[in-house]
Amino acid sequence: MTESKGARVLELGCGRVKAPGAIGVDFNLDATAADVIADLNAPLPFAESVFDEVRAIHVIEHLHDVMRAITEIHRVTRAGGKLYLITPHFTDSISWTDPTHRWHLNTFSFRYFAPIHGERHWYTRVELRQRKLHVELSKVWKYLGFQWLINHFDWFRRFWEFYLCFLVRGKQMEFTFEVVKKAQQTSAAPPIRQSLR
Repeated sequence: MTESKGARVLELGCGRVKAPGAIGVDFNLDATAADVIADLNAPLPFAESVFDEVRAIHVIEHLHDVMRAITEIHRVTRAGGKLYLITPHFTDSISWTDPTHRWHLNTFSFRYFAPIHGERHWYTRVELRQRKLHVELSKVWKYLGFQWLINHFDWFRRFWEFYLCFLVRGKQMEFTFEVVKKAQQTSAAPPIRQSLR
């Protein structure tokens, strides 16, 4: 799922396997394929807009603060770059049986980073444009056609999330987002200065 050759790819929480050519980041050098050792709950040790793609595969659910993590990913990714993210659906047992999981997410959990009714959310300037979403179900529901319906019709996915997901349980979600960055607007007003006199 990486982009063309020459793309700068960052693999967060790479563990022992990372995408070919990617820069792997993890907190443990001995047990991972990491090129950079870093705490993923802290600011990432990279400059702004240096990566074409960031991969976070089964990472986001472990982090302390989803908002901060997405903000950092947005910061280090160029405008038009890609965030590829995989995480369990909250109805999958693995979401709850791993005690290191802090977050239990669904297919709407990242809509916060997209304009709602044409307006940006007032809590964040970070913007992601969802390009792809694939929901994986267990084999029985896949063979019965539920997975196809969920992945091909937004209205059916909404119906599934609201009414069916505790029966027809999800397994994992695979998101591809485009990173949107708008040019910084400079203010005409001078900075406020307080006089000490």
